[in-house]
Amino acid sequence: MTRPIFFFLLFTTLTIFGQKPSTQEDKIYHTIDVFVANPSAENLQNLSKNEKEFYKKLKSKNELLALVVLNCNIAFYQNQFGNTNQAISSYEKAWQLYQKNNFKDYDIIEYCLKPLGNLYTISGDYDNAENTIKQYYFIAEKEKNQLQKVAAILNLSNVYQSSGKSLLAIELLEKTIKTEQLSNVQKGILLNNLGANYIISSHATSINHDVYRKAQNAFEMSKKLLEKEKNQSETLSNVYRNLVSIYSQQQDFERANLYFEKARKLFLETNNKEPRKIAKLDYENALLLFEQKKYTETSVFISNVFKNLIPNYSHKKDILPNQSSLYSETVLLDALDLQAAIFQKQNQFKKALDAYVLSFHIEDLFANLFVYENSKIINQIRVRNRTEKCIAIYNLLYQKEKKSSYVESAFQLAERTKSGVLKSYLAQNKTATKEEKLYLEQLQNWNNEIIKEQQKGVFANISKINEAIKKQNELMLSLKNIRIKNANFAPENLDTNALFSKLEKDKAVMVYYFSGYEKMYYFTLKNKQIKLNSFSNTAHSTTKIWQFLDYFGDANTITNDIKGYNKQGKIAFDLLKLPKNTIHKNLLIVPDGILNFLPFEALITKETATSNFAKMHYLLNDFKIGYSNSATFYLNAKPLSTGQQTVLGIFPVFENTNYALAFSKDEMQSIKTNFKGQFFENKAATFDNFKTNAPNYSILHLSTHASSGAIETPASIKFYDREILYSELYNLKINPDLVVLSACETGIGKLYKSEGAMSIARGFQFAGAQNLLFSLWKVNDYTTSVFMDDFYKNIKNDESYFEANTNTKLNFLNSKSIPNAKKSPYYWSAFVYYGALEPQKKNNHLIYLLLFLGCIGLFFLLKKCFPK
Repeated sequence: MTRPIFFFLLFTTLTIFGQKPSTQEDKIYHTIDVFVANPSAENLQNLSKNEKEFYKKLKSKNELLALVVLNCNIAFYQNQFGNTNQAISSYEKAWQLYQKNNFKDYDIIEYCLKPLGNLYTISGDYDNAENTIKQYYFIAEKEKNQLQKVAAILNLSNVYQSSGKSLLAIELLEKTIKTEQLSNVQKGILLNNLGANYIISSHATSINHDVYRKAQNAFEMSKKLLEKEKNQSETLSNVYRNLVSIYSQQQDFERANLYFEKARKLFLETNNKEPRKIAKLDYENALLLFEQKKYTETSVFISNVFKNLIPNYSHKKDILPNQSSLYSETVLLDALDLQAAIFQKQNQFKKALDAYVLSFHIEDLFANLFVYENSKIINQIRVRNRTEKCIAIYNLLYQKEKKSSYVESAFQLAERTKSGVLKSYLAQNKTATKEEKLYLEQLQNWNNEIIKEQQKGVFANISKINEAIKKQNELMLSLKNIRIKNANFAPENLDTNALFSKLEKDKAVMVYYFSGYEKMYYFTLKNKQIKLNSFSNTAHSTTKIWQFLDYFGDANTITNDIKGYNKQGKIAFDLLKLPKNTIHKNLLIVPDGILNFLPFEALITKETATSNFAKMHYLLNDFKIGYSNSATFYLNAKPLSTGQQTVLGIFPVFENTNYALAFSKDEMQSIKTNFKGQFFENKAATFDNFKTNAPNYSILHLSTHASSGAIETPASIKFYDREILYSELYNLKINPDLVVLSACETGIGKLYKSEGAMSIARGFQFAGAQNLLFSLWKVNDYTTSVFMDDFYKNIKNDESYFEANTNTKLNFLNSKSIPNAKKSPYYWSAFVYYGALEPQKKNNHLIYLLLFLGCIGLFFLLKKCFPK
């Protein structure tokens, strides 16, 4: 980016003829003029102080516009001096002032929104980056500014590339190159980005060679176009750096080194002194050397990264910087991870862990900057990839030294990544102010409006989406201003002693999975010990899980191949290394990855030739099985209420439609027989009725239709009047003992290893539900009503929700009234229970009252029998 001229000629000429600034507006522009003539870190601090003083004295709109210009200047130089977060805050302030006052006479795109969007991308705040870029794309298109429109497309493709949406970036870039009128420079830059996205997409496809050829062709075309143009040293340097990546991955280090030297030479020609860009080049040099196994030389360039980005950095004793000197910066993060990899190659495993500790610290700093869920999830994915490496090191150290502390450390790290976004949201929500909660609620509402409008595809109203993004952005800035004042959230270690005590009290074994890229790790917690083991998580192993899951695709697959089901169920059971012959009869599963979709109860522990489903050897026969998103949720579960259990029932039924639920009414009548409550059916089963009444009942039961969604379509659930996205449930104010989602696929959605499925169940968890019964596939209307009838009878008979679920399944299998075909695991294992294992505590007030009255009665009886 060229240095912007942020002030108007009228004001910059004031001092030329010896005139002193007379108005507040003149003073602001004069201050900018003086600073730009002599920019330095010290002068920048003074400029920031002056900005605060100016802000207190503002009166006119011209003065406010001058302050916008001043903040853009401050942000630009804060970024130049390596203060990314401060720069973001200053740009945000400028944009907030600009929007609030409806200014027009200033190029806000060039001098604020473009750099702000780029800084959001660099810091990993991809939702804000996307929103910001889409806003200035909309402005540029409205103003028919082709230059800024293409810049928006380029920057949006960078966001997609960085946030794991490379296919979306490819689609956008290919369309733009094909349909837009572009200069050679614009086309060259877009082709370079296109090539980079081809490379990233190749990691997820089996046709790597074809994709790499397309990437190389894009880079070569870009190089030819840019080499013909003047003043394109930096952009051409970026093309060469991408070619380095191609040749490096092909192990052609001669060409890779040649192109890197060309890239370095061009970069130095630009005379760019921005510390971050110099550090990025040094990091890329280090990475190239690492791939050539030149570890000592690699560390030299990593040290250069630290020197450029950390003031007063010294490595006389240790290459690793002090934790207190670190800040949220992706180049620092990459450099620390690379140094950790060097330590591993040098068998310095404890030093590698020290480096990773610093990386985790930076990730925590990043996490506290993010407002949107998606950016937080992407942050968690990065954390998770590093966690896998640490678990591998801890496992290696344990094998060598047999110290149980290594296994516990591995477990603690794994737990930090489990539903981390959900955990932090619930933790922060407890301490959030009313104002903060209101902003969060409104922010989520606008986000839902954007998603729903986008679902309309070609019929979507772009102006409506842009207006929603604008409102969302305003709320986001207000929310960030509040959070800056509050203490940062950092995940705490789990109290393992308390966890062991609770497992012992619940007579339970916990099997805790961590699905890594290379291995599936599993921790077994029982008898106050943690054991760590693993098995390969390659395609060969995961195929065995998928082959078992495929049997639940429809109602006939199992019954048409009972022998195959028996075989695949046993293979999956053996692969997952579940406990056998234990005195504990309660099993708590903390799943991960595709295991979130697996009904563990239906696994086969012993293969047989029988076609009688009731006589098969299921894991259900050995254990009562419950699930949890994380060990923290299990440990910190709130006690169930002690009062009378009441039910809020939602039964849309959808009579006289193609999707009528014929047996939903039977389900409702059965629950009514066992529990008091309020039951809304047909037209009364609206979302508003549910939302209004939900806080007043201990059990929420929804018998309806639901969908897991698709890649770009979120999970949703139907009420009579409308369909609700899972994220629209976040703002519900509920605190039930149990939520029963008697509908299809309520536990299924877009899957993130770190966070689980983006499902209807997750929506209720965000809203405050801790104990849930939900489904893993499309359930049968009739058998679901039978299942629910028995489930509620079991609860009525004082069984815990956990026990009621298990016993309902066993009763289903043993029932003489249900034919063998309907006893297929497809029908009884769809519903899984997530939550507390202990039963509801009874209200003892009545017992105490009766005892008290009994004592009084006894007292008077004795007094009558034995008078004085």
